[in-house]
Amino acid sequence: MSAADFLFAPEVQKLLMVAYAAPDQHFSSSELAQRTKLVPDDVVRTLEHLVGSGILKRHKPKADEAETVSIDPAFVFHHELRSIALKSFAVAEPVRAMLRSKFKDSVVRAFVLGEDTDGTLELLVVHGQLTPDEAAMTAACQKLSKNIHRQLKVHVIPNARFNGLTPRDPLMPKPSALEIIKLGDTKAQLPVERVGLLQSAKKKLAALSRP
Repeated sequence: MSAADFLFAPEVQKLLMVAYAAPDQHFSSSELAQRTKLVPDDVVRTLEHLVGSGILKRHKPKADEAETVSIDPAFVFHHELRSIALKSFAVAEPVRAMLRSKFKDSVVRAFVLGEDTDGTLELLVVHGQLTPDEAAMTAACQKLSKNIHRQLKVHVIPNARFNGLTPRDPLMPKPSALEIIKLGDTKAQLPVERVGLLQSAKKKLAALSRP
């Protein structure tokens, strides 16, 4: 198995999703098995590879406690791997999957705006003709937050509001923001633009003048 194949193996992604959600936290193999719902033997085997590659580091157990592991920030590609995790299996993919499955008729665009020092993710959701049900969106985000072990701060705005954002607006996606839902990715329809009275009159005259 190549390094790339190993990195994106399902077991590795599930373990790193948990580890990168709390990079300062220590996890035992049994806790990781419980959180990822992986077979304990698969967890132990995968942890051996992750520790051996330097991505994770071991911590000696205290008294009767179990041995634990955590993210090793000294890993030479730590920042790059963390960026990949955030942009794919650890954040982007779970959020994208949730929005596309539950709100495909309303959400036209969505962005991960960034994260604060506490690891809270800020999301911007843009809706089209239909407005997502507030209670359903809240429940879905709470469930997702629990699954990815990250707090979410979600902003839901209409497409017209999004188009009117200025560079100084705090919701305006910066170059570092990640667009996880693009126009056309869902079945959601954009609002119908209102036609001005003059334009409407011109269209009616044009229609009447046709043979």
